[in-house]
Amino acid sequence: MSAFNSYNFKDQKVLVRVDFNVPLNDKMEITDDSRMKAAIPTIKKIIADGGKVILMSHLGRPKDGPVDKYSLKHLVNHLSELLGGATVLFANDCVGEQAFLTAGMMRNGEVLLLENLRFHKEEEKGDEGFAKKLASLGEVWVNDAFGTAHRAHASTTIMGKFFPPGKRFFGLLMEAEIVNAEKVLNKANKPFVAIIGGAKVSDKILIIENLLERATDIIIGGGMAYTFMKAKGGNIGNSLCEDDRLDTALKILKMAEEKGVQIHLPSDSVIADKFAADANISVAPSNAIPDGWMGLDIGSHACNQFCNIIKDSKTILWNGPMGVFEMEKFQHGTKIIAIAVADATQAGSFSLVGGGDSVAAVNKFGFADKVSYVSTGGGAMLEYFEGKLLPGIAAVTENAHKV
Repeated sequence: MSAFNSYNFKDQKVLVRVDFNVPLNDKMEITDDSRMKAAIPTIKKIIADGGKVILMSHLGRPKDGPVDKYSLKHLVNHLSELLGGATVLFANDCVGEQAFLTAGMMRNGEVLLLENLRFHKEEEKGDEGFAKKLASLGEVWVNDAFGTAHRAHASTTIMGKFFPPGKRFFGLLMEAEIVNAEKVLNKANKPFVAIIGGAKVSDKILIIENLLERATDIIIGGGMAYTFMKAKGGNIGNSLCEDDRLDTALKILKMAEEKGVQIHLPSDSVIADKFAADANISVAPSNAIPDGWMGLDIGSHACNQFCNIIKDSKTILWNGPMGVFEMEKFQHGTKIIAIAVADATQAGSFSLVGGGDSVAAVNKFGFADKVSYVSTGGGAMLEYFEGKLLPGIAAVTENAHKV
């Protein structure tokens, strides 16, 4: 049983760092509540024990203090619904008088949502005095915000200093993120296929280098594939390319060869005469794209090529789309990969999908419940797979004086 599950929170004020950074429309309505839903099991466990839950989160990127559109008060009613109608109290400042008065009067089983942490500049600065003030609101600290675990902010990391090891925990979401990431990173059954997409090689260099130590196959799609194609001497027309990363691409290909890792680039591409939804489209080999045309999705041969590799895998990591899937003409490749990952999972493979765009893709195409795990952390997951120790994880696991 996990440390969090085996602890009894009865009669204790529990400070829970959640990631409620959800999108709101012009009417201040939540357009995607998946981050809130992900935190509900942790909150419910503390309530069921008879503990008092004090929730901390940021929302958006306010520049200078309180702004109405970034207020967490807009989340109160929906949070209450997600908790089955439970009363959710709200404090108009995370470290103001109202926060301390309300926390002091809470009864067991109640929930208090504090105002946006980032209304105070000290949060992002990792200010120790601010962290200490927040910490004094409760007796136990739970970090359940994997999406911000790569930031050494006051509420995600520095607060660990003020709670002894037996009084600081990962929440259930954070535990699940770590367990599933570890399954891929350090306990993967082979063949292990990593599907890496997205626009830029520069964003993914570290993750690819780390995966060269672990994966048997790395599939590269999206805009970054054309930097590799050009590095190998291909013609890529007007496709996206980081000319200053051509040597990096060649270095990665050489390292892969030395380590016996197969790197798979798309054999053909869906090409367009402009970057637009109404572009004229055609198909060409990925290394022979005519001038004036650009690759915006993988072609049908590449789809078959990649699907066969995925089908034979035992472990799959997917980070980044295969093309500009937001436009209908260029979503086919990403959708086909989603189907292949879902089918492989059905056949017994373990699959983890992470990173904003690939998560958006599996949600868009309805495959989120057909893969083994969908990570809630974009940047955090990326850094975890780069082999970095995330500050928000170290703050819970390491001795307090080291944090």
